Amino acid sequence: MFKKIKKPNLSFWQIWNMNVGFFGIQFSFGLQQTAVNPIFSFLGADHAELPLLNLAGPVTGLLIQPIIGAISDKTWLPKWGGRRKPFFLIGAILGSLCLLAFPFSPGLWFAVGLLWVLDAANNTAMEPYRAFVGDKLNDDQLTFGYQMQSLFVGAGITIANFSLFLFQDWFSVPPTEAASLCSTATETVSAIPKWVYYSFFLGAFASVATIAWSVWKTPEIPPSDEELAALKKEKEEHSFTYRLFEPIREIIGAIGSMPKMMWKLAGVYFFQWYALFVYWQFITPMIRTSLLGISNEDTEKLDSIMEACKAGETISAADTSFAQNIQLLSEQALAQTGLMNGTYNFVTMIVALALVPFAKKYGSRNVYVVSLVFAGIAMLSMPHINDKYLLLAPMILFGIGWAAMMGIPYAMVSKVIPEERRGVYMGIVNMMIVIPMLIQTVTFGPIIKNVLGNDAVNAILFGGVFFIIAALLALRLKRSISAAVTGE
Repeated sequence: MFKKIKKPNLSFWQIWNMNVGFFGIQFSFGLQQTAVNPIFSFLGADHAELPLLNLAGPVTGLLIQPIIGAISDKTWLPKWGGRRKPFFLIGAILGSLCLLAFPFSPGLWFAVGLLWVLDAANNTAMEPYRAFVGDKLNDDQLTFGYQMQSLFVGAGITIANFSLFLFQDWFSVPPTEAASLCSTATETVSAIPKWVYYSFFLGAFASVATIAWSVWKTPEIPPSDEELAALKKEKEEHSFTYRLFEPIREIIGAIGSMPKMMWKLAGVYFFQWYALFVYWQFITPMIRTSLLGISNEDTEKLDSIMEACKAGETISAADTSFAQNIQLLSEQALAQTGLMNGTYNFVTMIVALALVPFAKKYGSRNVYVVSLVFAGIAMLSMPHINDKYLLLAPMILFGIGWAAMMGIPYAMVSKVIPEERRGVYMGIVNMMIVIPMLIQTVTFGPIIKNVLGNDAVNAILFGGVFFIIAALLALRLKRSISAAVTGE
């Protein structure tokens, strides 16, 4: 183990500049959370298909984040920014290109394939960024630094979602002014509404611009002479093939010596992230059903009309009017999701830093438990609210929960892991996130189809129950984890 470097306290604006790049990364994730599943639906995906179509997120996260983290631990490229910055800069550029291409998806499987590339790019940027903050800050500022990161998580996703809501209001074309129904169904360009394009273009710009700002404004701490000598020695003594597979060996070894606190946190994370993935996939379908009154039968009728269009059949005026109305309501459901998701992320942005003194006063474990309960109450209440503005009330609780989930656990973990293995352990934390997501994508399709009546409302209620279970498991963390964060 190398001698721990004493790090000076950074100013508010230094920590701010360090985290600005997270805005762009989270803008992209915000579009994935809110717009991608409705786009899949626009391109013909059924409710039960949505979980499996989201397989890209957990698989790329599981493979890429820990590997990139382990590689960045053993990297020092001063000409390219240092240890972490080359990775999140490459990820941002690749992600921006994917965002530019996504709205032009000509079919469902093209969009699904592009999601895999986009998710790989975002994960390449994400994990080194988590480690980057830990690299720069001393123990006294870790909680503040990760909550600042949580602020930018909220800000990026807020703007992404509000852009969807506003662009739908400003640029959506009423059915009476749209092209004929059948020409829309058969044109080579997809049926994705044109106003959605603008949010993706804005995200592409934000991804590159904000990452570039953080790269420019925040220098990395150079390795000590001892660390540089160790890196040079490893490069000289081991072949390229050995070093290529070294991250996998590093990950396996780190898991074997993982602190007990992280094992307990993994149990909480299973239910927490399973529930979050359910929310992101099924909030728009829930709104279509509970708020706008679109039934599964209506969706099936729309699909049959569009298939008839593609087959060249003549469509009656009544069916044309029905299909155009359902399409317009579906666009409104996406916009409402943007408003709701933007609201909870706006709350996250406001309360993220306010949670720091609460964590110090009441204990991080307690704040974390309450945040999970808030998220559970929010999901359990959403399906019972039939007014689009009252639906924003549960998002306040959801936003407080999200603020805690995106900051406090990382500060907890950062206190109990070895400094020189921060990258690989932050990658393992991400594995604790993506494995529940992977399980959800494989299992929830059959669950909603065979157990929950293919009903998005039941899916959201299911997620609420899982949040409550996560809160109960978080009580097991006890003072061992609270003390690690608060210094008690």
